[in-house]
Amino acid sequence: MATARCACGDIVLTITGEPNGTSMCHCKDCQRRTGSPFGVGYYYTPEQVEIAGSPKAYERGTDSGNRLRNFFCPRCGTTVYWLVGPQLERVGVAVGCFDEPDGALPSRSVYEIRKHAWVDTSAIAQRFPRSRQ
Repeated sequence: MATARCACGDIVLTITGEPNGTSMCHCKDCQRRTGSPFGVGYYYTPEQVEIAGSPKAYERGTDSGNRLRNFFCPRCGTTVYWLVGPQLERVGVAVGCFDEPDGALPSRSVYEIRKHAWVDTSAIAQRFPRSRQ
């Protein structure tokens, strides 16, 4: 079992099982969401994630035609998790929000066309210029 939370602790996720993917994203939206050159998320099924608190949501479309709904704490502003997919069926959890990071290397890097030149993704198995689709 793992726990992820926002900076103030008002939003807490309790997660069971292992992620079914880890993605490093260099798209401009993830750069803006995180304030850094990329975002990294572990992906789970909805059944694996229990959410406590009352997050706010912001939804947008993606370049691949999917939907993405970010959930953030209305008090501290931390984006803790998001739903993505045609039916919003995958739960992404921001790696930096976990209480105990496991240090796992992402399994894929996406939107490398937006990657900052100094970011080295050569050790990542799957790399895509845009989305993984």
